[in-house]
Amino acid sequence: MTDLSAKGAIVTGSSRGIGAEVAKVLAAQGAGVVINYRQKAPRANKVVAGIVEAGGRAVAVGADLTSAEGPAALVDAAIENFGSLDVLVLNASGGMETSMGEDYALRLNRDAQVAMLEAATAKMGPGSRVVFVTSHQAHFIDRVSTMDAYEPVARSKRAGELALRDFIPALQAKGIDFVVVSGDMIEGTITATLLDRAEPGAIEARRAAAGKLYSVEQFGAEVAAMASAEVPTGHTEYVGGAVGFLEN
Repeated sequence: MTDLSAKGAIVTGSSRGIGAEVAKVLAAQGAGVVINYRQKAPRANKVVAGIVEAGGRAVAVGADLTSAEGPAALVDAAIENFGSLDVLVLNASGGMETSMGEDYALRLNRDAQVAMLEAATAKMGPGSRVVFVTSHQAHFIDRVSTMDAYEPVARSKRAGELALRDFIPALQAKGIDFVVVSGDMIEGTITATLLDRAEPGAIEARRAAAGKLYSVEQFGAEVAAMASAEVPTGHTEYVGGAVGFLEN
């Protein structure tokens, strides 16, 4: 098992789902983890309690990444509680919500990702790593069409990835790696549920095309692994392959 003892980590959007699974794995490897939530404090506190009961270190911090103060609050929490910030997992995403405004997807999936990266890397030292979590549907959106209900989110996430990649030269100069993890539709996520509701049969159709869809737990473990995997900066890890995407 990777040893992340004495390391500090932030996992955005980690009060449930993939982010929570990533946080649990990093904590099991010794990292102190900042669990980020926007509104659901009890859910985040439950994740923290589980980590602590298992002998790990974690703290829950409420922060809206689209606000001016949100990213800084997470960075400060990592430094104050764990002494350093060595791993940043940019997992939080969204945009299918109907009550957050027409530009919410772009504000969260691009602008907030950049703001979080800038706030974090100002405090991260050589040997640190940033991991950006995306989907095949977003990563390949300029080459492969996706479901109508997901396209605005996919395009905003792709815009976020490209904006983050623009920072790679500056990050390399500081000795900070940047890695992308791209996954297919994930069973059990709120996004998959909303898509299947908008377009009934979407999950089954994608499962048939891909041969297998990862569970939240399986994908979370793969994301966590990329926090310390020996890959070059700028690398994209296609979890489970990318059947139907790489061929185009």
